[in-house]
Amino acid sequence: MKPQIYALTAAIAFAFASGAQAQDTSKRQVKNADQDRIEAEYKAARERCDTMQGNAKDICQKEAKGKEKIAKAELDAKMKPTTANQRKVKEAKAEAAYDAAKERCEDQKGNDKDVCEKDAKAAYERAKADIKRADAKPADRGAGSGATTKQK
Repeated sequence: MKPQIYALTAAIAFAFASGAQAQDTSKRQVKNADQDRIEAEYKAARERCDTMQGNAKDICQKEAKGKEKIAKAELDAKMKPTTANQRKVKEAKAEAAYDAAKERCEDQKGNDKDVCEKDAKAAYERAKADIKRADAKPADRGAGSGATTKQK
């Protein structure tokens, strides 16, 4: 009787282990396929940029690189949905917008260029502050939980 129980226990353990392994393999395959898709989209965007010249080409390349970084951060957040990964998505979006905005400023000269760069920097700083503020809100919620105090 004992050998049958051991065999049954081993079979059940193997079934669960192989199921978990299959799930890990499937997740890995999905992630690899998504990474390949992101890389292909980036290469296609870079090729579209190659037809351009001057600063328009530089802007196009910055936007393509920014989209790639955002897509990678979103993939990480999809695979591991943590608050840290969600924050990284927001940061990648802010950085991509800032890099593209700075590159657009290169078309301008003198004071207009300085103002453009300051505006881009201010927008980036606001975005970073918004991210920081959004991360701080969940911690603040516990302080105002509506707990009552003892009355005399």
